[in-house]
Amino acid sequence: MTLRLHPFTALTAAVCTAVVTTAASSWPLSVAVALAAAALAVRGGVAGRVLPAAAVILVPLCLSLLVLHGLFFPEGHTVLAQWGPARVTAEGLGFALELGTRTTACVLVFLLFSFTVSVPDLLSALSARRIPPQFGFILASTLTLLPAVAGSLDRIRQAQETRGMVVRGGLLSRLGTLRLQMVPLVLALMDDAGSRAQALDARGFGSPGPRTSYREVADPAAQRRFRAAALVLTAAAVVARLVVSWPAGAGS
Repeated sequence: MTLRLHPFTALTAAVCTAVVTTAASSWPLSVAVALAAAALAVRGGVAGRVLPAAAVILVPLCLSLLVLHGLFFPEGHTVLAQWGPARVTAEGLGFALELGTRTTACVLVFLLFSFTVSVPDLLSALSARRIPPQFGFILASTLTLLPAVAGSLDRIRQAQETRGMVVRGGLLSRLGTLRLQMVPLVLALMDDAGSRAQALDARGFGSPGPRTSYREVADPAAQRRFRAAALVLTAAAVVARLVVSWPAGAGS
């Protein structure tokens, strides 16, 4: 029997993990969190979606951090190599490593949450807590945007290939094909937004009054205690980080 997490428990775990990792500012901890998130993605069967999405976000970001801080870090003193104004410093590389691993951990944690949480359960939990339905719709749309875009692109690609469009292996050919796919993708997303607006209006989305849900999400007491303890520990970690980083003599 597997433990089914309440959506709020998964969300609390993701947010608290990201906050604690950011407050700690320790690249070994960030690497450990990133590896744990990747392992959970593999165990949950979503690694094929989480890891490629993370690579799309993180590869250009980490390269930019490496160039920006590895070559042009003004506080760097230990010069490892130099080409004109560009200097590779140990301090710059260390800062880029810390920031890159921390960002990687946070991105993997939130992607893991977004690809494993049950959106209907999340909406039902929000409705049970009397959260405004507009907030729930925005959150659900955000979580389902990437799968919707990927599905639309796949259907557009299949339709274009059926009409005889040949996609070669070259980079320029793929970029040209991507350009031709953008127009139908945008039109499809606009049509989908209009259809969703009509469906929400027909169901009285903007009407006042109490709301009910046919879906009930169990929220065990143990998970409620876990969320409370996680929030307290996260707040303590943030306070400890502020105390440690507070300049000496700043209050005098």
